[in-house]
Amino acid sequence: MGQASPPAGTNTGKPVLVPDVSQRNIEIAYSFTGAELLLFGAILYPGGRLPRGEAPTDIVVVVKGPTQPVLVREKQKVAGIWINAEHQRYSSVPSFYALAASRPIDRIVDERTRAIYELGLGSLQLSPGSNAVSTVEQRFQRGLVDLKRRAGLYVEAPRAVEITDGVLYRARLTIPARVPVGRFTAETFLIRDGRVLAAAVRDIDIRKSGFERFVARAADRDSVLYGLVAVALSVALGWAAGWLARRV
Repeated sequence: MGQASPPAGTNTGKPVLVPDVSQRNIEIAYSFTGAELLLFGAILYPGGRLPRGEAPTDIVVVVKGPTQPVLVREKQKVAGIWINAEHQRYSSVPSFYALAASRPIDRIVDERTRAIYELGLGSLQLSPGSNAVSTVEQRFQRGLVDLKRRAGLYVEAPRAVEITDGVLYRARLTIPARVPVGRFTAETFLIRDGRVLAAAVRDIDIRKSGFERFVARAADRDSVLYGLVAVALSVALGWAAGWLARRV
């Protein structure tokens, strides 16, 4: 016997995300004061129509910068002097992290799903480099996340995603002036009833331009020569300042 066909109007399969960003390349010059990134796209449902009788979908967008190793030091006051005490190394810390969602993330997915997809600042997997006691590691991770957040490099924006007619969505995130350079990713998640139905990624390149780019490339390619030139330039400027002071 042949397999029965689904009733007419029944959607089978999963929806597909078609995301995009307003800027694929962001250049940082001396006058860079930050940029506003528009993330937008569409949800393509099977059959080209919204499913009936199902819970509404949520959109979560996560923008991440390149990872880097970080050493976190904890200061303690001893005899009236602040000194470095314990420390914790992390081998893989996102240099930038921003989350925008259609609702608060804890109302969209449970703790386990947040941990799997690293949705939210409290769910980041920072790869500690030592086997510290869990309570100590958690204290250092909270401190590191708080430092990044106060620097404007870690951001959570609940209700920042607008969904129109259940199909089109958009969100705006600010790229701060202190953002590091490198390859960034903008990952969009389509979620319904606490389950991730679809995900899609777009890349964003943030790089220096002009004189800043020349200096960065020189420091990276010829570090020894760059260091010698920097020292010589500092000495020359110091001598010139002293000479001018004596003349005045």
